[in-house]
Amino acid sequence: MRCSSRSAALSALSAAMLAGCVPQAAPPPVRQPAPPPATPVVAAPPKPLAADWRDWPVTPGNWWYETAQVIARYSAPDGSTLLTLACDRPAARIILGRPAPSPATALTIRTTSVSRTVPVQSRAPAGASAMVMVEGSLPANDRLLDAMAFSRGSFTVEQAGQPPLVIPAWAEVGRVVQDCRQP
Repeated sequence: MRCSSRSAALSALSAAMLAGCVPQAAPPPVRQPAPPPATPVVAAPPKPLAADWRDWPVTPGNWWYETAQVIARYSAPDGSTLLTLACDRPAARIILGRPAPSPATALTIRTTSVSRTVPVQSRAPAGASAMVMVEGSLPANDRLLDAMAFSRGSFTVEQAGQPPLVIPAWAEVGRVVQDCRQP
């Protein structure tokens, strides 16, 4: 009977070994709590502007001067042009331009010493764009241009239906004016 007890022992050992080879059932996945619903991002309404334009924040951007064309561009951080001051030498005039979504009304320029409304014309840009340029023309010796160049810190360009531009009175403004006045 020794053989049979040996075979019984081997059978039991084989069964135990085979039991160890059977894959264990994976534990059930732990349920993660559902994330809270996303809170919609609502843009804060723009802060109302102060009564005095000199307290308004400067429009983000930078001036660029192009010597060959005698033009200064104030561009937004994304590179889009917000305002141009261009010299028309043959006519001895400076053209102020601002993009607008449609033909627009006059531009109101405010400096620390002068405030004036400048009539404009609309010009379609040379490309398929929804924006038109509204342009006002001033004689190169117009004192409004000097007031823009020497305004204390900034000046504004306002137009009905558009946000006001608060433009820093940097050297580019005076350079266009001076270069346009020279023969």
